[in-house]
Amino acid sequence: MTQLGLPDDIQACLFDLDGVVTRTAVVHAAAWKETFDAFLLSHEGAAARPFDAVADYDEYVDGRPRADGVRAFLESRGIHLPEGTADDPPDALTVNGLGNRKNELLLERIRTGGVEAYEGTLRYLEAVRAEGLRTAIVSSSANCRDVLRAVDAEHFFDVRIDGVVAAERKLPGKPHPDTFLAAAHDLGVEPSRAAVFEDAQAGMDAGRAGGFGYVVGLDRVGQRDALYAHGASVVVADLDELGGKR
Repeated sequence: MTQLGLPDDIQACLFDLDGVVTRTAVVHAAAWKETFDAFLLSHEGAAARPFDAVADYDEYVDGRPRADGVRAFLESRGIHLPEGTADDPPDALTVNGLGNRKNELLLERIRTGGVEAYEGTLRYLEAVRAEGLRTAIVSSSANCRDVLRAVDAEHFFDVRIDGVVAAERKLPGKPHPDTFLAAAHDLGVEPSRAAVFEDAQAGMDAGRAGGFGYVVGLDRVGQRDALYAHGASVVVADLDELGGKR
């Protein structure tokens, strides 16, 4: 293992954004809860049970593209909506409409509360760059670039594969490995020589499915066992635990 806590043959590091680089996972969870709880008020029985910002978030929406998250959660409640289109208004009763409502609430929360980065991750990124490893940010968020700029972290990454790029290239989101594979390709590195850094179970699945050389799970909310079960090579609470302190 290197001083970065990675296997010796790792040449690139692929980082998720929310919950890995920035403290925005809790903001996403709150926006999802507000969105789904308002929608579920018109339903009855088990389908009307409020959205759980921990269990439901981790299982159905964390790390996934917005429409995929909406679809997965509604399916868990036996609810089906028309897809609609990407430009549906946020009050439309469609998969895309609910997703757009969530994004509207998310941006409002970010504007009013700001964005914070995990200092341990920033220190680790500095060490990774100092060792000459290549880096990519891999996020399902269409707001990825704006969030990175808000925490002055855009310069840490050679490649960005986010929700905008994924839509342009028609890449399926996590738990499929395609966005991570695209990042490795753009960096000119074989997946087996790249490490994935994720906090979501879907991200662990993507790392395992893509044949990546090392998958680091960030346990921010007490899901250590689940991250291992979904394919993590190692699970830490903060990247300082891996090494790379400067």
